[in-house]
Amino acid sequence: MDSTAQDRFARLKALRPAPALPAANAGRELVYVPDESGVCAWGIPEHADALARLLGASPARNRFGEHLALRCWFPDPSAAPDPAALRLLAPEAAKEDAVVDPRQWLFLDTETTGLAGGTGTYAFLVGIAWWDRGGLQVEQFFLRELSEETSLLAALAERLAERPVLATFNGKAFDWPLLETRYRMTRQIPPPALRAHLDLLHPARNLWRLRLGSVRLVELERHVLGWDRGADVMSELIPRMYLEFLRGGPAEPLVPVVRHNQMDLRGLARLSCRVLALLAQPESCGEDGLEVYGVSRICERHGETARARKLYQHSLAAALPAEVERAARLKLARLAKRQGDRALSCKLWEETLGGSREGFEAYEQLAMHYEHNARRPEHAAALVHEALAKLRQAQRLDLIAAETCRRLRARFEHRLARLQRKTAFRNLRIPEPA
Repeated sequence: MDSTAQDRFARLKALRPAPALPAANAGRELVYVPDESGVCAWGIPEHADALARLLGASPARNRFGEHLALRCWFPDPSAAPDPAALRLLAPEAAKEDAVVDPRQWLFLDTETTGLAGGTGTYAFLVGIAWWDRGGLQVEQFFLRELSEETSLLAALAERLAERPVLATFNGKAFDWPLLETRYRMTRQIPPPALRAHLDLLHPARNLWRLRLGSVRLVELERHVLGWDRGADVMSELIPRMYLEFLRGGPAEPLVPVVRHNQMDLRGLARLSCRVLALLAQPESCGEDGLEVYGVSRICERHGETARARKLYQHSLAAALPAEVERAARLKLARLAKRQGDRALSCKLWEETLGGSREGFEAYEQLAMHYEHNARRPEHAAALVHEALAKLRQAQRLDLIAAETCRRLRARFEHRLARLQRKTAFRNLRIPEPA
C-alpha cells in the first residue's frame, strides 16, 4: 500500500467514535499505544504527566473518560451591557434575560488540529471563560490523546448548560460549527442548544477595519484596547506542535499554546466590554469619527435608521478620511431621501459630486431628483452631461474599473436620451385653436 493510501486510511480511522476504555485499566495509569499512523488508538502519551505538571493541570473525569483540565482567574473588567447595544449584537435574542445578564455569557476559543475545519479536524484545546468574583474565570480542556474527545465535549456541554450565551471571535464561522460537527460524530452527545451567539468579529469589522485594515484579535488588543500580550506563538504553527506532541514530542512547546488560548479569551472578554460601550454610547465613548461611523453602519443594517442618521451626522462633524467622508455623506443622503427630507439629501449629493464611485451615484440621484421631483429636465440633463465628462476623465486616469465605467456610461447615456426627448417635447409650440 502506497503512502497516500495509508494517509487516507489513517484519516478515516481517526473519524471513528472513541472506544470505551477497558475496565481492566480503570484506576490505573494508561500507556501510550501508537498505531501505524503515529496516533495512539487509546492510551495517554507517557510525557502527558510532564505537561500537566508544567501547566498545573489535573485530570478531569466523567462517565465518558478523562481529559486534562486547568483553571485560572484574571482580574479583568466585566461588562455592563446596555439593551440597545445587545440589540445590535444579537437582535433575535436581545429581549431574553440570559442575554442581558453577562453572568450567563460564556467566552469560547479553540485550538485545533487544522485551520481549514472539516470532519477530520479536532479541537484539542477548548478554552472557556466567564465573569466571576470581579474578574475573569478561565477554564481549559485539553486532549492528551484523541480518544478523550467525548469526555471533553461532555464537560463543555455542562458549562454551556450553565451559561447558554456564547461569545466568540469568528466563532459562528469556525469554532462553533467545528464543535457541532464533533458533537454529532460522537453519536453520544447532541450539540448543546445556545440561547444566543455573540460573534464579535462582525462588529469589529465595522468599527475598526477602516482604521486598522486587519481586525485580527491580537491587532485589536494592541491598537484598540492598548494591551500587548507580549511574546506569543503563531496560530499557524499550533496544529503541528500538537501533532508532534501526540507522536511523542516534548510537552514544553505546548505551554505557550495554552497561554495563547488564555490570552485569546482575555482579549475577547475585554473586546466585548469595548464593543458594548461603543454600541451603547458612541458619541461619548468613540475615540474618533471612524468608530462612530462604524456604529452608524451597524445601526442602519439592523433597521435603527433614526439612530443611524443621527450618528452619521455626528461622524461627519469629526475628521474622517476623504473616502470615508464621501461614503458617510452618501449613506446619510440615502436615509434622508427615504425619510422624505429632500432638502438634506440634495445638499449632501451636491457636496459629494465628483469623479468617485460615490460622486457618480450623487450625479445620478440629483438627476433623478431634478427630473421627477423638481420637474427641471434641462438641469437634470446638464448634470448627466457633467457626469459623462467626469466618467471619461476617470477612465483615462484609470480611477475606476473598466466594467464599472461601462455600466455607468450605459446608465447615464440612457437617462440622457430620455431627458433629451422630454426636453424636446416640452419645447414644442402647440398652435392655439382658432
